[in-house]
Amino acid sequence: MSRPHDAPRTFFPLGNPFRTIFPRGSHQSLKIHALLFSFEQDLTEKFTKLMPEDVSDVLTLSWMRFAIQLLSDAHNGLRTFINELQLPVSQWDEKWIDVYLDGSAKLLDICIALSSGLSRLDQGQLLLQYVLHLVDMSTTAPPAQKLVQARSYLQEWIELIDSKSPKLDTCPSIIKRLQGTLDLPKVKSSKGKALMRALYGVKVMTLFVCNLFTTTLSGSPKVFPDLNVSEEFVWYDAFSHLQAAVTEEIKRLCDTGTVSLFKEFESVKVCALRLQDMISSISCNGEPVQEEETVPGKSTDFGRQRLRDSVTNLADGVQTLGHELDSLSKQTNDFFELILAGRDALLCNLRVHLLTPENSSEARI
Repeated sequence: MSRPHDAPRTFFPLGNPFRTIFPRGSHQSLKIHALLFSFEQDLTEKFTKLMPEDVSDVLTLSWMRFAIQLLSDAHNGLRTFINELQLPVSQWDEKWIDVYLDGSAKLLDICIALSSGLSRLDQGQLLLQYVLHLVDMSTTAPPAQKLVQARSYLQEWIELIDSKSPKLDTCPSIIKRLQGTLDLPKVKSSKGKALMRALYGVKVMTLFVCNLFTTTLSGSPKVFPDLNVSEEFVWYDAFSHLQAAVTEEIKRLCDTGTVSLFKEFESVKVCALRLQDMISSISCNGEPVQEEETVPGKSTDFGRQRLRDSVTNLADGVQTLGHELDSLSKQTNDFFELILAGRDALLCNLRVHLLTPENSSEARI
C-alpha cells in the first residue's frame, strides 16, 4: 500500500508516449489518440498470449499455428484501424505506399517459401502412412519382407525431415532486408504518425513470428536475430519479455549446433527409430514374426507385443503430426491470401484515385 505522500503512479513508466505525438486540446487528436491506444493495447495482448507457460512450446506446430492466427488477426486489426482513422489511400505519401508494397511482396515470398517447406514435410506423411500399412498388426503379424520394406521407408522419411527445403535458404536475406526497414519515419500530421506507429507494431510482430517460423523449419539458429525496438510503445514490455525468453531458448539449443524441427516431428522420429531398431533386431535374431498355428514361446509373444506397442505409438504420433501439420499449412495459406488481398485492395484504391478527375486537388499528408 502506498503512503499518503507518495506521488500517484502513471500507467506509462516512461511517461505517456502519445503526449509528444498529438497536440493538446484537439478533438480529432483525442480520437486518434484513443484509436491508437486501443490498437497498441491489442498488440500488447497478442504478444502476451504468445508467451507460453513452457517456452520450449514455441517449437511446436500447434504454437506456430496459433502465432500465425494471431498475426493474421493483427493484420486484420490494422486494416480496421486504418478505416477508423479515416485515412484513405489517396492521402498516403508515395513513400509509404512504396514501402508497403515492397514489404508485402517480400512477406509473400516468405510465405511461399514456408508453405513449400511445409508441403515437402507433408509429402512425408504418405511414407508414414504406407509404413503403417506394411506393419499393420490388426489381424496377423506382418511377414519379414514387409517389415524390411517398412524399415526402408522409415529411413527415407527420416532423411526427408533431416534435409532442408532449398527455398528456405532465401528467407534469412529477405527477413534481414525487411528488418532494415524497421523504423519510424518523420511525419507531420497526427493521422500519419498514428498510421506509422500502427504499421511499425504489426511489422515487429510479423518479423518476430516469421523469424521463429523460418528458424524452426530450417533448423538453423543463425536465422533468428533480435529485433531492437524503442521503449516508447505500449506493447514494448510484453514483446521484450517474449523475445528474451525465446532468444534464450534458441541459444540453449545452439549448444547442439542446431534448432530441432518442430517437436511433433521429433516425437514421431523417436518412434520411427525405435521401430527400425526393433525390425533390425528381429531380422538379426531370426525371430519369427508370422503368426503360427502352434502356441509360440514366451519370448516370441513378448517380441510381438513389443512390436505391436511400437507400431501403436508410431500410429498415434503420425495422427497427431498429420492433424497439426494440416492445420498449420492451412493457417499459413490463409495468411498468404490475407496479405495478397491487402495488396490488391491498395492497388485497386490507387487505380480508382488516379481515374478520379479531382484527384489532383487532394492534398497528401
